[in-house]
Amino acid sequence: MLSQIGHLLIQTVFGVFVYALLLRFYMQWLRAPFRNPVGQFVSALTDWIVRPLRRVVPGLFGLDLATLLIAWFAEALMLVLIYWLRGFSFAGAPGIAAGMLFTIAAIELLRASLYLLIGVIVVQVIISWVNPHAPLAPVFDALTRPFYALFRRFIPAIGNVDLSPLFVLLVAQVLLILLDNLSRLLPGGS
Repeated sequence: MLSQIGHLLIQTVFGVFVYALLLRFYMQWLRAPFRNPVGQFVSALTDWIVRPLRRVVPGLFGLDLATLLIAWFAEALMLVLIYWLRGFSFAGAPGIAAGMLFTIAAIELLRASLYLLIGVIVVQVIISWVNPHAPLAPVFDALTRPFYALFRRFIPAIGNVDLSPLFVLLVAQVLLILLDNLSRLLPGGS
């Protein structure tokens, strides 16, 4: 019982932090506006660690590598804590264990990115139906527009209904299936 509670607390705390870091990374990469409640929340939650690391880790081609690196390390630290909670020891082969942890953490970051994309698409679609001029609409539009653009070139709107969100969701689900199969091949993968 205590192990389950610890597992839940670790996943919740680190999960919120990793998702906030990923959202910050994608908001900056896709040039989504930060002057809104979502941007302010993400900045307030992550500025304390991202700003100092940016002095050491520069960006590359408009990508905020410091934020991505912190998300990767936070995911790896979460995995270490969860494995320790399960009684796993890293003493036997620490180098191999570290390599596997960082590989699994990278796969989990990709998985979290896909779940984040799915969540953003669902919220964006609901906002576009209910109130397309909502204050948060530009944020979600900026986060989804590049993904929709891939399909809008080939799939026209049918009866003024844009089907590109459906196809992006379908591709995201296929990628999640592939990641699940890949993580099953790794030792200690889910």
